[in-house]
Amino acid sequence: MSEDSDKESKTEAPSEKRVSDAIDKGNIPFSREITMFASVAATYVFVVFFLPRGFTDFAEALKDIFEQPEAWRLENATDVTTLILFLFNRSAGLVVPIILLLVSFGVASSVLQNLPRLVLDRIAPKAERISPVAGFKRIYGMPGMVEFAKGFVKIAVISTIIAFTLRDDFYGSLDAMFSDPVTIFTRISNDLNQIMVVVLLCSGVIAIADFFWTRHHWLSELRMTKEEVKEEFKQSQGDPIVRARLRSIARDRARRRMITAVPRATLVVANPTHFAVALRYVREEGDAPVVIAKGQDLVALKIREIAEENGIPVFEDPPLARSMFAQVSVDSVIPPVFYKAVAELIHRVYAAKQKRTS
Repeated sequence: MSEDSDKESKTEAPSEKRVSDAIDKGNIPFSREITMFASVAATYVFVVFFLPRGFTDFAEALKDIFEQPEAWRLENATDVTTLILFLFNRSAGLVVPIILLLVSFGVASSVLQNLPRLVLDRIAPKAERISPVAGFKRIYGMPGMVEFAKGFVKIAVISTIIAFTLRDDFYGSLDAMFSDPVTIFTRISNDLNQIMVVVLLCSGVIAIADFFWTRHHWLSELRMTKEEVKEEFKQSQGDPIVRARLRSIARDRARRRMITAVPRATLVVANPTHFAVALRYVREEGDAPVVIAKGQDLVALKIREIAEENGIPVFEDPPLARSMFAQVSVDSVIPPVFYKAVAELIHRVYAAKQKRTS
């Protein structure tokens, strides 16, 4: 009952982080029916392209043995070994291709569904993997019974279709059993070809349906509750209190760094107590003045105090101070609109310096 209520509360689609975490832990959608379809396809390729020639060669080998038994005397271990090696070499044309095809098609079906990745958590030893109770639940639990039902239905449906497909060839197949080996194998090859076509088509339909169902079921298992969505958003964005504290610390550091730069200023423009903007102009450093500090209220008073302590001229120009405070950021060159007004102030600073030196 609790599991049903928990699933009902998961009304939100899984986030990208939820999906990514699941994939990193090895929880990926995987359709076993596609792997089965790949095995059937590999077998069909074998039946069409390799089986006729392999059957013919193997039948010829058996025919030689049965028609000329005197040539294959089994008097000692060497004779037995020779016969076994002869049959093995002739049957290799049947065994080796089917093994290679099954392996290559199986690997391809897995790789095309999900790229291979190393997940240590999947191979880490866990007690539940060797627990008889857990194994019993996996086999006889609801998921195991569902898989059993799916397999039973598939076998029943495919068997029925094969029976209807081959019912007209039943007596012909019985008659072929009394023919020579080559004819028998040829007949078997033709019947297998028909059977594999039916199985391939049925497996393809089942694989397509299972592919979409597997991904739908996987995404439904990853669905989230509203509380989980809020918690994940909070974790990704950070706690609001912490973020506010970090912003406050960053502002304090920037303010201290700005205050320490005031002694390097050429002049300060103020509105007597509410705004203060410290400008630096050195012809060798640039073509236009740079705002190296600015502040409002208490910070503005602190800038003026440091400027007066260091003998930096302070000009009271409320409109200019307010405009530059609002439009120019720290460590930025003033825009051309302020060139004329600032140039007059800089000229007064240099004129005052020349007067003192003379």
